[in-house]
Amino acid sequence: MTGNDAVLALMVATALGFDFTNGFHDTGNAMATSIVTGALPPRVAVAVSAVLNLVGAFLSTAVAATIANGLVATGEVTLTVVCAGLVGSILWNLATWFLGIPSSSSHALIGGVVGATVAAAGASAVKWQGLVSKVIVPAALSPFIAGGVAAVGTLLVYRLTRDVPEGPRGRGFRLGQIGSASMVSLAHGTNDAQKTMGAITLALIANGTLPTGAKAPDWVILSCALAIALGTYIGGWRVIRALGKGLVEIEPPQGMAAESASAAVILCSTDFGYSLSTTHVATGSILGSGVGRSGAVVRWQLARRMVTAWLLTLPASALAGAVAYWAANGIGGTAGVVVIVGALVAASAAFFAASRHPAVTPENVNAVWTGSVTPEPVKAKDEVSP
Repeated sequence: MTGNDAVLALMVATALGFDFTNGFHDTGNAMATSIVTGALPPRVAVAVSAVLNLVGAFLSTAVAATIANGLVATGEVTLTVVCAGLVGSILWNLATWFLGIPSSSSHALIGGVVGATVAAAGASAVKWQGLVSKVIVPAALSPFIAGGVAAVGTLLVYRLTRDVPEGPRGRGFRLGQIGSASMVSLAHGTNDAQKTMGAITLALIANGTLPTGAKAPDWVILSCALAIALGTYIGGWRVIRALGKGLVEIEPPQGMAAESASAAVILCSTDFGYSLSTTHVATGSILGSGVGRSGAVVRWQLARRMVTAWLLTLPASALAGAVAYWAANGIGGTAGVVVIVGALVAASAAFFAASRHPAVTPENVNAVWTGSVTPEPVKAKDEVSP
């Protein structure tokens, strides 16, 4: 294997690693409301989401084309640039997952690649018009659009079913949630899996393996679909808890309205090739469902914390991608890429170890919200005060 082949292999492995983190980071977008209302048991929910993410990844490649050809000048991109961008995006994904903040994996990827590209070739290598029109504008508008649709939907379902007894209404909407949550998972696969396909395709173009403007090869589509599905099945319980329990105390009618709004907005954006943040859409929908239900308590302080993370995602991941590129380029050659990938593996292990103390699991993900993503530990019987 030549040095260039080794770098390409490392880059593909890192890209699939990002896709894996994308899967568990964003599981809550589809399944948080179904888990918290009891429509689906936690482990069943993530399994269903994983299968539908896998299927959705094969339904469209419009977003992959945007990432591969619409954001940076491919002639200025090298394998080291793409690998450094992926390292930066994964680090941001892991940090926000650890904190239980549902930030955008899509924007982390785009920010990382843009930051590494600027560090390597200057700001002129970025297609700023495409970045604004395809990423920033949809990011700004999508939470409000999804929130508005969810608020109206929630208001309507409560009004139309106000004479239905609480028991049958709850059971009916929980069944409906299974369908609506499944649609969000399918939509997530059509949008988010494409982003890693685009990153790998960009690297293959940079390496000369594919011509400029090429579409993602079949092996790229399959490997990315499997990686995001596996990550989804692992379940990002910390983010699921924040979305499902932290923002709004959700009832089944709200859950169905929020999920339906999310699926509609994501599928529309995919059709237009917008690299939309499914996190922004899902969070906006959940907040909208709280606004639409009379008497619902919306925790705006937590919502503001999430929005702050959204605003930081592009610049923070861009900075991380740039630093990773400078480190790899400073060392030089294959050794530089090996070093930054090794640092990423070490950081990933550290985040995982820290997340176990205490851990958020399927068993405690629905514990009462006490202001923290980590539930209070259950005291042993002999420790409970009489």
